[in-house]
Amino acid sequence: MLARMGLNYRKIIKTGKDSWLNVSKSGVSGSKRIGPVTINSRGGISVKLPGGLNYRGRWKK
Repeated sequence: MLARMGLNYRKIIKTGKDSWLNVSKSGVSGSKRIGPVTINSRGGISVKLPGGLNYRGRWKK
């Protein structure tokens, strides 16, 4: 069985020191970093942990 592969497009526009807009095929979203935590407007959260670890999850459904 062959896996489907496709092209993805994402443009990141920096709007401040710790904030940016992401423009992709599925729309526009904003992100804000506060210390080791990054939150985006679509409900994603990312936390940079010591030792090169990274946690990614959702803060809203």
